[in-house]
Amino acid sequence: MMIRNPSVNFSSLKKTGCLLICLLTIFVSSAQEEALTSDELFVRARTEAFDNNDYTEAIRLMKIATKKAPDYADLSIFLGRLYTWTDQTDKARATLSSVFENNKSYTDAAIAYASLEYWNDDSIRALQIVNTALEYNPNSEELLILKSKILMDLKKYQEANNTLNIVLKNNPKSTKARSLMQNVRMESAKNEIGISYEFVYFDERFDKPWHLASIDYSRQTKYGSIISRVNYANRFGTGSTQFELDLYPRISNTFYAYLNGGISSDKGIFPEYRTGFSLYANLPAAFEADAGFRLLIFSDQTWVYTLGIGKYYKNYWFNFRTYLTPSDSGVSNSYALTARYYFAGADDYFSVKAGTGFSPDDATNNVLLNSNAQLKSINFSLGYRKLIKKTHVIFAQATYENIEYATDTKGNQYSIGVGYIKRF
Repeated sequence: MMIRNPSVNFSSLKKTGCLLICLLTIFVSSAQEEALTSDELFVRARTEAFDNNDYTEAIRLMKIATKKAPDYADLSIFLGRLYTWTDQTDKARATLSSVFENNKSYTDAAIAYASLEYWNDDSIRALQIVNTALEYNPNSEELLILKSKILMDLKKYQEANNTLNIVLKNNPKSTKARSLMQNVRMESAKNEIGISYEFVYFDERFDKPWHLASIDYSRQTKYGSIISRVNYANRFGTGSTQFELDLYPRISNTFYAYLNGGISSDKGIFPEYRTGFSLYANLPAAFEADAGFRLLIFSDQTWVYTLGIGKYYKNYWFNFRTYLTPSDSGVSNSYALTARYYFAGADDYFSVKAGTGFSPDDATNNVLLNSNAQLKSINFSLGYRKLIKKTHVIFAQATYENIEYATDTKGNQYSIGVGYIKRF
């Protein structure tokens, strides 16, 4: 009788072999990782997170690293941040609170933990964490900047402003502090009254100088600021009044808008009607940008489109702006470059501006936009603004313009303007 050998199940052997190879690979990989130092694991985890966007693998590596070196604060901080970025809030809070309690003098630990609470709408707890850390590092710019953001969220604008002033006192070149101070200023002043006057002299164009004056009142609300303004101009020996309303609605921490409406009884001096809109964005790296339009109605409608971009750099602020005005004869281009040098806060600076063309926001010359001809202009101005005792602001500006007020006919125009603002 013949006995047959049992048939070999090659499929099962193949699966078993693959499983053994996988287990061997995992074993070898684990052995290799166990051989790595905590710093080497830290580097690999950062590569996985930032280069490969693999946060799951980064978290796995950091767990091994923190197990190897449980007292290494930077490892736990990075693990907590990984949990934060992957919306594992409870794990992030447990990790970061632990490392902070054991390292209250370590700025990075405080910033990571306070930022977590701030991003999760617990600004009161975030402020407690930052204040504790500032007891050990009272001049830390990172902590003070974060504190100002938290105070703004809590609507403690004056305290936020005072905090930023500390930053600028220690480091006048802090672009972050200066950019934030602009936002604080918009939010902090509940009431403001301002007056201004401008004298305009012409060498050839007109025999009599022009006089422009305005008075305005602004009120800060939870939705943004509202500004009402009355403008008066005496031109050609005739006086005229314009009424305007400006709104600056706050959309988010990044975006806010500008809305304008105006009316006048004399369309030869002011536009009979005017309106405008711009959307502003506070961008990373201390950049800001805006885009919008202005509509001026004299005898005809004049549409003007505007684009602008700004940048804070050390003690400087730069802004480039263009106005584009379509007409039957083409598109008129107006350009302006402004630079400010800040001595201290947002209301202490010297400014220089150079440009071409006409701006719809310039009450002195926007009447020239009511022309079918593409008139030309070059202008240069110097300005100064100063905050006095926290609630008083004075400012002055001198401007020179060479204007084509009729085709191929030019003249020089000189203006001096002064103003005062009271906040309360």
